[in-house]
Amino acid sequence: MILELVAKAEHSGARRHKACEEVGVSLRTFQRWSDAEAPAEDQRPIVDRPEPTNKLTREETTIILETVHSPEFASKPPSQIVPILADRGVYLASESSFYRILRAVGEQNHRGRAQEPRHLTKAEHCATAPNQVWSWDITYLPGPVKGLFYYLYLFLDIFSRDIVGWEVWEEESAEHASHLIGRACLSQGILSQAIPLVCHSDNGSPMKGATMLETLYRLGITPSRSRPSVSNDNPYSESLFRTCKYRPEYPGKGFATLDAARDWVSRFVVWYRFTHRHSGLRFVTPQEVHSGKAADILAHRHEVYQAAREKNPQRWRGKTRNWEPPDEVWLNPRGKSPEASRRTS
Repeated sequence: MILELVAKAEHSGARRHKACEEVGVSLRTFQRWSDAEAPAEDQRPIVDRPEPTNKLTREETTIILETVHSPEFASKPPSQIVPILADRGVYLASESSFYRILRAVGEQNHRGRAQEPRHLTKAEHCATAPNQVWSWDITYLPGPVKGLFYYLYLFLDIFSRDIVGWEVWEEESAEHASHLIGRACLSQGILSQAIPLVCHSDNGSPMKGATMLETLYRLGITPSRSRPSVSNDNPYSESLFRTCKYRPEYPGKGFATLDAARDWVSRFVVWYRFTHRHSGLRFVTPQEVHSGKAADILAHRHEVYQAAREKNPQRWRGKTRNWEPPDEVWLNPRGKSPEASRRTS
């Protein structure tokens, strides 16, 4: 089947090595399979492989298991057992061999009263239009003296990158966040839309506060949170905060008052929404995407580029620049997707 797919791709104009990459085989493997004398099936599962000469014998494996089962070592991991034996002049096997043998017999388990580490999957959401997936977070703004901060609450739509709500307060509070998202929903008309809204955040106390969660449930919003201690799970908010704090006019020495901080953030929000041409949006502004004007703007750019190409075709090697508007935006995609490598800043 893979041979047929690659051949079909080549017939359509694709390069062989690129087609092989898409189906998950190397070019050398494809060439070997294409050989007329090659077997009709994969030989790797049925090939007779000789055992390594340095493999532990059955007797050595039994001695290792008896050692870890002894009362002295029953509660110790191999990382401690091997050095203790070495101090006594005894070497049975490496630590990795101990662990491998324990895993093979099903005895490499979590021990102790501490809770076993959890392997959580990251939240994955896809937005195909504005007001489907929001991201929000709280960041520090420096105050008038060292150690004093103001807190910027900010909600943005990941599809359009538009800021749908913001406030600056002197403390972190679930009450402030719940009031803000209520006003943001009213301004966006969320309460009347049929598609449910997902609101993603990290695991801070304001995000998990009872007041905030009750507000989300009352508004019909699905809460979504990042994995603990993983800042990359909320990339859109983190990227927006970086854009904010790296503005040339950002006061690095701090804001004198709370009103000064609010005034500066207000000007930044206006610039970001209506002036900033976002690299992840084909260099249109977030407000143009959020209001539905981006498609016409990008279509006009495409016409301009086509006209320039027709006027001077010798200056163009291939197609004009891609001005197609993004049709979907992913938050933490698990697999490979066009949005996975797209910049968010």
